[in-house]
Amino acid sequence: MARDEDSARSEPTWLARPQLGRLLAALVGRGYAVLAPVVREQALAFAEIERVEDLPIGWRDEQEPGRYRLAQTGGTRCFDVVHGPGGLKPHVFAPREPMLRVEMEPERPFRAALLSPPRRPLAVIGVRSCDLAALTVQDRVFLGDRFRDPWYGARREDLFLVAVGCTRAVATCFCASMGTGPAPAASYDIALTELDADAGGFVVRAGSDAGRAVLAALALPAASADALAAETSAYAACAGSMTRSLPRDRVRDLLYANLEHPRWDEVAERCLSCGNCTMVCPTCFCHAVRDEPTVDLRESVRVREWDSCFDVQHAQIHGLNFRPHTRERYRQWLVHKLATWVDQFDTSGCVGCGRCITWCPVGIDLTEEVAAIDATSRAETPS
Repeated sequence: MARDEDSARSEPTWLARPQLGRLLAALVGRGYAVLAPVVREQALAFAEIERVEDLPIGWRDEQEPGRYRLAQTGGTRCFDVVHGPGGLKPHVFAPREPMLRVEMEPERPFRAALLSPPRRPLAVIGVRSCDLAALTVQDRVFLGDRFRDPWYGARREDLFLVAVGCTRAVATCFCASMGTGPAPAASYDIALTELDADAGGFVVRAGSDAGRAVLAALALPAASADALAAETSAYAACAGSMTRSLPRDRVRDLLYANLEHPRWDEVAERCLSCGNCTMVCPTCFCHAVRDEPTVDLRESVRVREWDSCFDVQHAQIHGLNFRPHTRERYRQWLVHKLATWVDQFDTSGCVGCGRCITWCPVGIDLTEEVAAIDATSRAETPS
C-alpha cells in the first residue's frame, strides 16, 4: 500500500494508554489479523493477539554482546522491550516456502504449477524504526526494477504497519549512527510514540491513506505541545544514550581497502560459523532452493528456505568450495553487509539494530571489528 515519504504531512494526535484497545479493535474490524510483540520463551516475539493485555506490559530487555534478558518492572508501559531476535522479515520473506509443484505420471508430460502464498491481511503493531529501515532495504532486494519476487510482493502488499518509536535503547543498539532511528521516519501506516506525559499515552501520526482512515474513525484529540516536546526530548535522549556506532560514510571504502587485514584471522578464531547473525539480521536474504520429491517420485515440491553464508556448504560448487574457512565467510558477510550491498542496492545492508551482536553466542561485535580495522588503518596512514 502507498505510504507517505514525508510523515510530517500527518498532524500528531494523542491516544491515551487505556484507549489502545480502540486501535486494536479498529484493525480487527477492518479484517486484519493483528500481530504484536509478546513475551515467549524468555524473549520477545511477534504473535497474533486479541487484547491489549497480551502485550509485554511492564517488561524491559537487557542486551549485551552474547546476552539477552527480560525482566518485569511492574510498570505500565506497553513497548519498553526494544526488540527480540525476530522482526518483520519472517512475515514477508518466509523462512520456508513452497514455490512450485511438479506432478509426474507414467507416459504423460509432467505438469508444473506455481504455488502462491495464502493472502491474509496482516497488521503488525510495535514495529521499530530499524525494522522499518530493514523492510525498505528488503524492498530493494525483492521488489527492484530488475527482479520482483511475487511471494514477497504478495505479503508486502497485505501488510499494515503500526510503528513504535524507541524512547530507550539497549547497549547493542546503534541505529542513530546509521540514520535509521530511533524515531520512525517512513514506510509506516501509523506511528506511535509512547510517553508518560498526560497520565501515559501515545503521540500518533499517520503515514498513509490507510493509516489516516483508521485514525479518522478513532477521532483522536490533537497532541499537546507538552507531549510533542516530551517526544522530541525522548528521541534525543535515546539517540544520545547509544554507545556503539559505525562510520557510515567511510565504512565501505575502509573495508575495501582492508580485505587482507589480520583482523579477519583474529575474529575467525572466535567465530563458530553458527549463522545466528544471519538468522536474526532483518536484511539478510541468503536462501537455498531444493526439490523435495515424494517416495514414489510422482510429485516434487520446490522449496525456498533461509540459508546462511556462514554455512560451509553455501560456497560449495562442483569440485570446489570457494570459502572453505571461517575467515573468508565472516569477511564475506561483513563486507557484503557494509560495502558491496551499497554497490548493489545503493544502501547499506545494516540498520543498526544490534541483533547480530546480542545473539552471537560468543559476543562478536561488528562495530568493534570495524573499529579495530579502522584504528590500524589510521595508524598506518602517514600524517
